[in-house]
Amino acid sequence: MSRKYFGTDGIRGRANQHPMTPEIALRVGMSAGRHFTRDKRRHTVIIGKDTRISGYMVESALAAGFTSVGMNVFLCGPLPTPAVASLTRSMRCDLGVMISASHNAFEDNGIKLFGPDGYKLSDEVELQIEAMIDNGVDTDLVAPSDLGRSRRIDDAQGRYIEAAKGTFPKGMSLQGRKIVIDCANGAAYRVAPTVLWELGAEVIPLGVDPNGLNINERCGSTAPEAMCRAVVENGADLGIALDGDADRVVISDEKGQLIDGDQVMAMVGAYWHRSGLLKGGGVVATQMSNLGLERYLEGLGLALIRTKIGDRYVLEHMRAHGFNVGGEQSGHIILSDYATTGDGLVAALQTLAVVAAHDKPLSAVGRSFEPLPQTLRSIRYHGINPLESETVKKCIAQAEAHLVGRGRLLVRKSGTEPKIRVMVEGDDEAFINRIVDDIVEEVERACAHAA
Repeated sequence: MSRKYFGTDGIRGRANQHPMTPEIALRVGMSAGRHFTRDKRRHTVIIGKDTRISGYMVESALAAGFTSVGMNVFLCGPLPTPAVASLTRSMRCDLGVMISASHNAFEDNGIKLFGPDGYKLSDEVELQIEAMIDNGVDTDLVAPSDLGRSRRIDDAQGRYIEAAKGTFPKGMSLQGRKIVIDCANGAAYRVAPTVLWELGAEVIPLGVDPNGLNINERCGSTAPEAMCRAVVENGADLGIALDGDADRVVISDEKGQLIDGDQVMAMVGAYWHRSGLLKGGGVVATQMSNLGLERYLEGLGLALIRTKIGDRYVLEHMRAHGFNVGGEQSGHIILSDYATTGDGLVAALQTLAVVAAHDKPLSAVGRSFEPLPQTLRSIRYHGINPLESETVKKCIAQAEAHLVGRGRLLVRKSGTEPKIRVMVEGDDEAFINRIVDDIVEEVERACAHAA
């Protein structure tokens, strides 16, 4: 069954335009609230958000929807996505909601839902909620005496700060370390610097002045250049850049060189393997992860399991098969011993733990393998999906034939934006760049014909 509202990471779109309108948010609250109301007791939902200005609008509409079907609402204000997931479970709520468009600009927003166990909802449950959104739940409105109530949870940030600190190994400290932290003017702008400071670090904060419009603007994990410069200029030990909802991270070594999610998984996975902490016999990643990571893990006697694109699919495989390290090259790192979803700050803390254990700079321990040349291009489109074009299909088939034994090709439609993503990987950089150029040219031609 096709999905009308939910993508790979919840509902997302331009704020105040379909589907991110107050009306849809209201109906999401009503539908999800009714779905998770299973008996006569009073049910609860916890709502967090990032710092984009449209969060106020979406939060109010969701709260109205939930209270209209009899749910009590806990409002947390700005809080990282993994914190909302964790609090959903620890506060024994029936549902958790994060209002965020992650790494997108402020013009976009989104709604992510978590079940009472703190995990993202399955495709099946999201489809059931979609059906309720479209088919109407107005007849399920409760009597005036049964309406829910809303209240602010003032200590939500403090709860997450303590939980995050608790993931850092006992007996270790960040004393004497200088760390740059870029919070993308997003959800972690208060909690992330506080965690690092309370663990003993000297903290140089960036992206901690949100105004509702500057989230992810030339800062954070998708624009880490300022963080890298700050590391070098301040003589810091390393830098950390989170995205708008802090479930993604990229890290810089002391030289200002970036370390991506593949290298973080290699570093943490290998260290946990040597420490007897790694479960599942390997690491779970997506089709985007570099072949160099796969070869490195094989050399350690470990497996790299690949899933579809999307951290939800990584997590589903981890849960089903007993893995505790997984993630995406983009920086969604899932360490399931500590979190039910990607947590950029926790991943950074585990990276710091590896650095402390080796007593070496990050540049010496943060690049476990030499990545194969990999080229990724994105093409924005409007209207008809250009991957349905027969000429595009033929071009992709020809590219796959040329790459047999020489590399990997992945062409897909983004689950969060109207973009086609083309990734080619292989040992010969010039060759893979030619493959990418050919496919991008054909996709752009198809887009022009469809316009």
